[in-house]
Amino acid sequence: MASVPAHRFLYRRRIEFAETDMAGIVHFANFFRMMEEAEHAFYRSLGFTVHDFRPGPGEPRIGWPRVHAEADFRLPLEFEEEVEIEVLVEEVRNKSIRYVFRFWKGPETQRRLAATGRFCVVCVRFLDAEARMESIPVPDWIRGLLEAAPAALLGPG
Repeated sequence: MASVPAHRFLYRRRIEFAETDMAGIVHFANFFRMMEEAEHAFYRSLGFTVHDFRPGPGEPRIGWPRVHAEADFRLPLEFEEEVEIEVLVEEVRNKSIRYVFRFWKGPETQRRLAATGRFCVVCVRFLDAEARMESIPVPDWIRGLLEAAPAALLGPG
């Protein structure tokens, strides 16, 4: 578990064939999947998971549905290409967290920004087996693991 609040996480992965379209580049919808994949890896790095997450024994499950998602595309990503996804905590609100994602391609010394994205996730508890939910405040112990990234880091890639 992280000992100091985190505001930035780097996640490296390789583009898979199934993520590409007929033009041989990543289909736009897969950028959202990769953002979620990087977000979940960030959570695991902090010591928790979104899978069947419960704050305590017998308590209702907590989840993080997206209430806003956006992406802008600058350069194509292709099969077998390595990409580094930068996750930045933009803001921690009472019941929600806002993230910025940047997709970097190329070697460290020559990396280029391929895409950017944003998520706003809301903390909810599930009320029953039918997955009805209500928003709740972000738990204090999770809030203690996160901090907003400095404005200079959140600026243009």
